[in-house]
Amino acid sequence: MANYHNSFAQPVGFPVPEWKECQMPTLSMISGSWCRIEELDAEKHTKDLFNAYVKNHDDSNWTYLQYGPFDSIEEFECWLKQASTGNDPVFYAIIDLKTEKATGISSYLRIQPVVGVIELGNIHFSPLLRKTTMATEAMYLMMRRAFDELCYRRCEWKCDSLNAASRNAALRLGFTFEGIFRQALVYKGRNRDTAWYSVIDKNWPKLKKSFEKWLSPENFNSQGEQQKSLSEIRNNLNE
Repeated sequence: MANYHNSFAQPVGFPVPEWKECQMPTLSMISGSWCRIEELDAEKHTKDLFNAYVKNHDDSNWTYLQYGPFDSIEEFECWLKQASTGNDPVFYAIIDLKTEKATGISSYLRIQPVVGVIELGNIHFSPLLRKTTMATEAMYLMMRRAFDELCYRRCEWKCDSLNAASRNAALRLGFTFEGIFRQALVYKGRNRDTAWYSVIDKNWPKLKKSFEKWLSPENFNSQGEQQKSLSEIRNNLNE
């Protein structure tokens, strides 16, 4: 039952006093302990990214992306040049601080500052980044900017409903499943039912704390193995 009603006794949403439009994402650098998020630059990042992606040995990593695969580094560079222009999506390269090489890309997209909604998407982790501490930190850094710096109320994650890896990643990162939008897209000549996930601002403080605890050096042994999983830490915060 709604807790708020208007003068006609109709149920309405909770008040959002003094709401102000959010800021658009900037291209400024975000630095972490394992990675850095920086503006995608075709001239600077093409070679590193292309070499990182071909380590997959086949094109299976492109299946659920709306772009790629690319037959040559020249074709890939052309796409990067197009992707790095404009203000929605806003693309970033994920840099390994140990090697100073780009190992993946991500973006903010469907940016709606008037209502405070932003999406994380176009995420493509190379084998050098996939299932690493860097990968988790990269998503944390982008979520932190969305909520803490830009003051968005809602951060979304959407993917093909058949993309089990992306769906599992969303849940691991603390996103809440909201449903399936049937026949939402046609891409690469096939249908896409889209799975929707979100984090909202009231849930962010706990998620932020769980990320910080998971990323702390104390959570890893001398071999770099985690002592507690992200979900375990998050669940313990509820106790």
